[in-house]
Amino acid sequence: MAKENHSSTTEFILIGFTDHPVLKNLLFLVFLAIYLITMLGNLGLVALIFMDCRLHTPMYIFLGNLALMDSCCSCAITPKMLENFFSEDLKISLNECIVQFYFLCFAETADCFLLAAMAYDRYVAICSPLQYHTMMSKKLCIQMTIGTFIASNLHSMIHAGLLLRLTFCRSNQIDHFFCDILPLYRISCTDPYINVLMIYIFSMPIQIFTIATVLISYICILFTVFKINSKEGRGKAFSTCASHFLSVSIFYICLLMYIRPSEEGEIDIPVAIFYTIVIPLLNPFIYSLRNKEVKNVLKKMMRNHILK
Repeated sequence: MAKENHSSTTEFILIGFTDHPVLKNLLFLVFLAIYLITMLGNLGLVALIFMDCRLHTPMYIFLGNLALMDSCCSCAITPKMLENFFSEDLKISLNECIVQFYFLCFAETADCFLLAAMAYDRYVAICSPLQYHTMMSKKLCIQMTIGTFIASNLHSMIHAGLLLRLTFCRSNQIDHFFCDILPLYRISCTDPYINVLMIYIFSMPIQIFTIATVLISYICILFTVFKINSKEGRGKAFSTCASHFLSVSIFYICLLMYIRPSEEGEIDIPVAIFYTIVIPLLNPFIYSLRNKEVKNVLKKMMRNHILK
């Protein structure tokens, strides 16, 4: 009988928003609007960076890839969530579940590396401006970007592949709006010890490395900025990394809250909404509205388009 139960659960029911049937239509419209704005903002930023040669610098190459990963994250989560607002069965197959988690994990891991690379870029720009083109060459930038995607792909494949070793007989209901590993571990009949161990072996070092890179870079930036005598010089230095600092702070606060040890997952959904849906929405606005170069390029392109 146990074997039948183990093999029978190949579909799951996502019940993340079923507690709010009255708000179904409103939530659908809100998340649809967020999704459309997110895709327009991020892909628009990617196109802007690609089309203008003045933005072909390491910082903007990293930013373009970050926007691309935010689009990937949004595409992995939001369409299925929107479909489930009007779906009667709320089902997702095990294979769909694994694919969804793979792309989410890939995008979030790449975000960690890209934010760390951007922090290092700001450190070099502010602390060693005369050596910037040597220490942060386009070649190194491309190598870092390729390395980011290779590492993110391997990391995602490990965790997604390990989901295949789990069997599910306790329940087929996932108390979430997408397939994430923590809710899946809670309904698994198989001891997820190996899966959890892989989180400590692979995921934790990535978090430690990227957070340490960001912290060390900003500590060095602060020491350098405080040595600047003029207020104007300090203000310029702070404005150079203000957008990145805001973005990286929001991202890591949400991520660390989400991956904390927890059995019940009582705040999984609110935090997950923020780091999978809201952050990809905010990033293009954080980087474009506070960035003179991006605004100038956008104004120029709009002016040229109107004149044509």
